[in-house]
Amino acid sequence: MTTWSPREGFPDFREQLGPALQVLQRLGPKRVVAGVVAVIAGLWLASGLYIVNPGERGVVLLFGRIVGQTEPGLRYRLPGPIESHTVVDVARVRRAEIGFRADRSAARAAPGESLMLTGDENIVDVQLFVQYLVHDPVKFLFRARDPERALQSSAEIALRAAVGQNTIDYTMTEGRVEVQDRVKKQLQGLLDLYGTGLLATEVRLLVVDPPKEVKEAFHDVVRAWEDRERFIKEADGYRESVLPKARGEAVQMLRAAEAYREQRLIRAQGDADRFLRIQDEYRKAEAVTRDRLYLEMIDRVLPKTHKVVLDAGKGGVVPLLPLKDFFSDRPAPPSRPGAPGTADPTPPAGRR
Repeated sequence: MTTWSPREGFPDFREQLGPALQVLQRLGPKRVVAGVVAVIAGLWLASGLYIVNPGERGVVLLFGRIVGQTEPGLRYRLPGPIESHTVVDVARVRRAEIGFRADRSAARAAPGESLMLTGDENIVDVQLFVQYLVHDPVKFLFRARDPERALQSSAEIALRAAVGQNTIDYTMTEGRVEVQDRVKKQLQGLLDLYGTGLLATEVRLLVVDPPKEVKEAFHDVVRAWEDRERFIKEADGYRESVLPKARGEAVQMLRAAEAYREQRLIRAQGDADRFLRIQDEYRKAEAVTRDRLYLEMIDRVLPKTHKVVLDAGKGGVVPLLPLKDFFSDRPAPPSRPGAPGTADPTPPAGRR
């Protein structure tokens, strides 16, 4: 290998290129030109290779006219200027900000977009956050000049229209979700009308506040409104817990009263039937029935009292002695009917 030093002067390039020139002379000018043309043609044909990554969509143009779309993978098209392609990311979630601009450090307000007039002629500061996707790559590339700028303007238009149809109190409190839904619906309608090829996936109100000068007063009103709603909900809950209980107790009392009525009716009917049967028996044997009723009543009134039934015709002291205590340890001898000290189970009629 030869080295070159600046003191020696410029080297002779002919000597360096000598082997190459000999090869070219050996091949001939035609073959050299053909080889160069083949290499250039190969490079030109190879320029038609392109890659579509996952989540992307390729749009192929033939002399500026759309001829198709390609899915992710290694693709080929005719080299330019015959065909060209553009790759669009359709999976990336993009975002738009209305009323503020988010930086890496913090978010700064954009009063020109955020301050809006409500339906009751009040001014409100609104900040809107929009997430969207590229739904149609062809429309996104060729139907609208600046689709994302069109989305920004359309979102602001839809937000001002929704806020202008409601009062400031409604927008700040219970109407927040309704305003979001209305903005999303109207925004998507405008995007489809302009042919942007974008799809709004989420629309969210971040800030809905009055101007700084009157913010505290409005917040007091909102807190009072929330307290009122909370008290109403608590009262409704208390009512719903008390009324069913009272209704249940009333129904229970009615059922108990009806059961008591049925019980009394059945008992009265039974007593009446019993009385009629006793009356029939009494007519058949008045003395026996009267004595039986007397004994049954005594047994019912004095259920736990030791009772001794005496024959009134056989008096004396012996029948009154506690003979039962003397003979409690051994069985009593059999008694004869009519013997002294023996109680007659059936006293004569008219004597007790």
